[in-house]
Amino acid sequence: MAISLTRPELSGTFGAVTSTHWLASSVGFGVLERGGNAFDAAVATGLTLSVVEPHLNGPGGEAPMILYHAKTRRTVVVNGQGVAPKAATIAKFRELNLDMVPGTGFLAACVPSTFDTWMHVLSNYGTMTPAEVLAPAIHYAHNGFPLLPSMVRTIAMVQKLFNTEWKTSAALWLRNGELPKPGEYQKNPAFADTYARIAKESEAARGGREKKIEAARAAWSDGFVAEAIDKFVKTPVMDSSGHRHAGLINGGDLSKWRAWEEHPATFDYAGYTVAKCGPWNQGPVFLQQLALLAGFDLAKMPPTSPEFVHTVVEAAKLAFADREAYYGDPSFVNVPLSQLLDKKHNDARRKLITDKASLEDRPSVLEGFKIIPTPVTGKDENIEAATEKAMPMGVGEPTVRRDGFTKGDTVHLDTVDKDGNMLSATPSGGWYQSSPLIPELGFCLGTRAQMFWLQEGHPSALAPGKRPRATLSPSIAMRDGEPYMAFGTPGGDQQDQWTLNSFLYHVHHGMNLQESIEAPMFHTDHFRSSFYPREAKPGSLQMEGRYPKETIDELKRRGHVVEVGPEWSLGRNTAVSRKDGIVRAAASPRGQQGYAVAR
Repeated sequence: MAISLTRPELSGTFGAVTSTHWLASSVGFGVLERGGNAFDAAVATGLTLSVVEPHLNGPGGEAPMILYHAKTRRTVVVNGQGVAPKAATIAKFRELNLDMVPGTGFLAACVPSTFDTWMHVLSNYGTMTPAEVLAPAIHYAHNGFPLLPSMVRTIAMVQKLFNTEWKTSAALWLRNGELPKPGEYQKNPAFADTYARIAKESEAARGGREKKIEAARAAWSDGFVAEAIDKFVKTPVMDSSGHRHAGLINGGDLSKWRAWEEHPATFDYAGYTVAKCGPWNQGPVFLQQLALLAGFDLAKMPPTSPEFVHTVVEAAKLAFADREAYYGDPSFVNVPLSQLLDKKHNDARRKLITDKASLEDRPSVLEGFKIIPTPVTGKDENIEAATEKAMPMGVGEPTVRRDGFTKGDTVHLDTVDKDGNMLSATPSGGWYQSSPLIPELGFCLGTRAQMFWLQEGHPSALAPGKRPRATLSPSIAMRDGEPYMAFGTPGGDQQDQWTLNSFLYHVHHGMNLQESIEAPMFHTDHFRSSFYPREAKPGSLQMEGRYPKETIDELKRRGHVVEVGPEWSLGRNTAVSRKDGIVRAAASPRGQQGYAVAR
């Protein structure tokens, strides 16, 4: 398939940075230019994204990431997902007469993990100091950054809530109660002061770089940041339940948490080894889809053909059914991932894919495991209607609307340097429309705990100290045993569908990185959403408007509930690669803000 590109695939030999915002990509590449490595560049890029895309991420959220360290030849997952507070129990929510964790407000807050995770990467793999990597973020928070149209649209969704309930948020994001204009420059002085104070306390620490990093981590987890959070959440605020609740998180929860490393989950496919986060994260559904698709000759299916779309979507339905039935924090539950990726198991399961669209939820049946049904929610409302109903109390997922605007919450970044170091990260949470602004800090808390179920025995049941089953899904792929590509996208439940589309286009259809990202995208919302109010749309198939009419008609004939959206509306994928010393980089034009930089 020939793709008419909006921009070229970039290449060079020095390094590359790509992210969902041009300012952050430029910051990261500037770090490379000043002698930093791919990890220094990633930290500076991520910290900047928390300032310039505050409707999609913030330091009060989380940042799962995966990296390849060239010196030790290791691929490592850095757990950037915070855990449920000590006081967050199912019994506590029952006491509050809640059968679901609200999508907004204080009750849905897990331990903010993004900052400590970046400091972990800086300490173990970087070369710079906290003050050096924080400087660009401080600059943009202090001097201002342009408000994206999507940011203004998001503020509009919660304007009334800000004015009537979350007045600390109104003080920053509204102009005397009114909406700002797209392109207007926005400052965040309190946020600038927070990062500047951390940098100052870090620089004051006696000793070398490691001592400075530890001082920065302490300022966050045991110092003024933790103290401000502890104090602020004690006052009840309105959330999507329609009631006011105080928080369950406290300074002690922050003090106990530090980022850690894990082995990735992997799967070999068509000469590649794809590495993902473990099953506390939705990442393994990417691997499960590959295990199912390995039995089809996708190279013979044109990428915009009904055969290709149908086959990939039907595999997605089966993989995501297993996500709901089996995935959870492995520190708390036994997740049968090896069985789910087993060849014999997938050879049998693949037979469930016929030439007709499935409208059922069909998880794997595994010996020794009992499937706990999840509650039925919103029986009389579809996803959009239920979300619109909850929206006056805040927005649980940043970009839930499909009215012509690009769908894809969260942010993403990928970096690679001349030595072959790579990092892929998907920071998210802590966005301003889901929790009120902490005025002393200039940011708000995350709401990832909405992904827990309040149902004993379920793999994703809420428990203190447990990680929610996050949708944030960075990726690294090895090729012929060597590190090859780091990639990802924002987009909640769609992340491991849009990135799979691009990966398959690249592997089977000969598209370069930019072509594979710009090619038409599709996904299904067939399975249970990870976000409040946790609904499903059986048989759904979302497609960009660039697909041939013949393909759309045939998919409808096969029973898919097809919704055709705008031509450039699904996904904000980014990717970098390195092979034979040549680095390449690409970013989606969707949303008109993601950019790659390379030389």
